[in-house]
Amino acid sequence: MTERRDFIKKSVIGTAGIAIGGMGFSTKTYASIIGANERINVAVIGIRNRGKDHYRALAKIPNVNIVAICDIDKRLIPEAVAEIEKLTGRKPAVEAEYRKILENKDIDAVTIATPNHWHALQTIWACQAGKDVYVEKPVSHTLLESRKMVEAARKYNRVVQTGTQARSQTSTRNAIKFMNDGGLGKIYMARGLCLKPRGSIGHVKNSEIPNGVDWNTFLGPTPYRPFNENRFHYKWHWFWDTGCGDLGNQGIHQADVARWALGKSTHPVRIQGVGNYFIWDSDQETPNMQQLEFEYEDGSILQFEVRGLGTNSEAGIRVGDLIYGSKGWMSMESEDEGTGKVYHSNINIKPDGFSSYKEEEGPVFTNDIPDEAESVVNHFTNFIECVKSRKWQNLNAEIMEGHLSTSLCHLGNIATRLKRPLYFNPGAEKFINDAEADTYLTKIYRPPFLLPENV
Repeated sequence: MTERRDFIKKSVIGTAGIAIGGMGFSTKTYASIIGANERINVAVIGIRNRGKDHYRALAKIPNVNIVAICDIDKRLIPEAVAEIEKLTGRKPAVEAEYRKILENKDIDAVTIATPNHWHALQTIWACQAGKDVYVEKPVSHTLLESRKMVEAARKYNRVVQTGTQARSQTSTRNAIKFMNDGGLGKIYMARGLCLKPRGSIGHVKNSEIPNGVDWNTFLGPTPYRPFNENRFHYKWHWFWDTGCGDLGNQGIHQADVARWALGKSTHPVRIQGVGNYFIWDSDQETPNMQQLEFEYEDGSILQFEVRGLGTNSEAGIRVGDLIYGSKGWMSMESEDEGTGKVYHSNINIKPDGFSSYKEEEGPVFTNDIPDEAESVVNHFTNFIECVKSRKWQNLNAEIMEGHLSTSLCHLGNIATRLKRPLYFNPGAEKFINDAEADTYLTKIYRPPFLLPENV
């Protein structure tokens, strides 16, 4: 790992001017690491809900050291340190500043489980510092951000994995292979579903910043505002400054699978969407109901629906995908066992113009282990293997895939907010003759947390 650790020792990170040097953990810390040069040293950034999943998965992978954690909420630190020590036998170092993580030349990779508005900057800075990155979904807060993330990964030859772990799920991978082998014939439509009831967050007044919380750093590139519990842990998903609604929270997983099933490695050319926030009276800004349609250049269609209130299921699933082809259709359920079921459609056209239709059940795809933990550990294992091999092309959800799937969320949200159809140029990554829509492809950043023009 010498080449990776020595890479860009003296480069400068973004506009915040973070110089790469050496923080240096204590001798005692590293004395306990056997064969450190043959191991992958990882720092986990963000240790609340999803961050816990990160270090729990990493702890199951051989030759991985969780050497440091970083979070803006000091109240979370003791529990995380204790659990990591219990899982691995070692206490991780604790850093309040992300800069210190980047300065440590002995850290090979970072995993990022922070709010959406921080993903791009933290990933780009890590790439500039010579670190590999596992970044949670959605990978960015705007379309331009994830484009810059791809540029940074390529420029600095970094391994950057997107946290869409369905791409490492046994059932999903086998189902996609079945489709790629022609099992459903020509795929013409994919429908993603996020029918996940969400309660009201209510109205909450601004309050004092809790002790141990670095609120200024939490806000980062977003406009400064007083502390509010509704804009903090998890609930930040429901505000445009920090989140992308449930489309970018849960829905990104199903949008990614839908695009994967369609075999699309580009953006759609037409987007239309409707949505609103129904029933509840609360501070939430993002919609709890959305209906979206994306059309690709060849005419194939990706539909997506978010329903955050009580609702019926479709084909027996609430969170998953429905894939339609010339030979039949498939239901891909994302929760619980992640089962994929195939239904063969036999259509016979008669001379008089009428047709007969018969539907038969086909193969069923299930996971090796019937829970989400399998896909998460598989996904991190794939990341670590690629960190070792330096073959980013072998990632199951490389950052370019993250960019394309995350962009579906951004484009869908823009169409919903503007309340009109949009036409997009995939090559230029701009809307066609639509200056108003183009303004939503980026945002205004609060200094010094600026998105670099040249990564």
